[in-house]
Amino acid sequence: MSPKNHKVRVGISIGDFNGIGPEIIMKSLKDKTITDFFTPVIFGSGKLFTFQKNIFKLNLNFNYVNEASQAQPGKLNMVNLTKDNVNVELGVPTEESTKMAIESLELATEALMKGDIDVLVTAPINKDEMVKMGFKHAGHTGYFEEKFSKKGLMFLVTEDLKVAVSTHHIPIANVAENISKEKIKKQIRALNQTLIEDFCVQRPKIAVLGLNPHAGDGGVIGKEEIEIIQPAIKELSDNGTLAFGPYPADSFFQPSKYRNFDAVLAMYHDQGLAPFKTLAYEEGVNYTAGLPFIRTSPDHGVAYDIAGKNIADEQSFTEAIFTAIKIFKNRSEYNDLMTNRMQPRKTTVDNGVDEDLPDENEA
Repeated sequence: MSPKNHKVRVGISIGDFNGIGPEIIMKSLKDKTITDFFTPVIFGSGKLFTFQKNIFKLNLNFNYVNEASQAQPGKLNMVNLTKDNVNVELGVPTEESTKMAIESLELATEALMKGDIDVLVTAPINKDEMVKMGFKHAGHTGYFEEKFSKKGLMFLVTEDLKVAVSTHHIPIANVAENISKEKIKKQIRALNQTLIEDFCVQRPKIAVLGLNPHAGDGGVIGKEEIEIIQPAIKELSDNGTLAFGPYPADSFFQPSKYRNFDAVLAMYHDQGLAPFKTLAYEEGVNYTAGLPFIRTSPDHGVAYDIAGKNIADEQSFTEAIFTAIKIFKNRSEYNDLMTNRMQPRKTTVDNGVDEDLPDENEA
């Protein structure tokens, strides 16, 4: 089946169920025609979701399965993690909600790696509580990097604004020591490739932000731009990559500037995410670029303060679902195109001669 006709199997991990995870998941799936577009596979608890759908007055029916491979098109499938009752304390992280968040993520990732689902959309987790429970990573990105044995790139995307960050969840005091020329070069190359493969941009133009105020102001306010960032950009530019900068971050995110580029590489988390969330909070999607599998998430956290109040906006989660589907189809078509290009061409020539031509050494 061609990528255009394939009904994508979307795996969904539920995050911390005492936050807004189940609410935004169910609100994103409430339209009865939603399964015409993709096949949802939720890794959760039937009793938990039944309890919460009644709170939010949602009319949803789930098809319970033991594993993702049993999911059926046209239905809201749920891999039922437990048949026991679940203690829900909306607005408060608990040991039970944290354990299920970890189990949901791990089983969904396993299904993704086995090919039982095509993409994975992750609901928000409580990183601190998960680390206390033995989870080894300060977020989804590090977890997937370990699972897939490859460095990923945190990439925040909307239709007209795309921002990657060079360093992820580390203290601001450690940022400078965690950037290097080679790292930035690898990240720009990865960003360039994901724009081509996953977003159908033929010749990506990438802006790179400086680390220091005013991009170092010629070395007066820091040397990283001169010693690290500029050389990385120049080496790639000399080899044909359309990378530009470093630009001062404080003035870059004006529409007249950022819209001249297909993507932006920021040097640290808040440098990229603060303007991104300001400009695109409701529709923003977090995509882990550069990995062999596709994972997206909404651009917000667990939101304990509004859990259970039926006011959580599902738009970012819905965008995460459809962004994952779009990337899957774009990547599949790109891979098909590259495969066909590598195939030797078969040509038939009618030369009007019935007999085979002799080998050259027979002449």
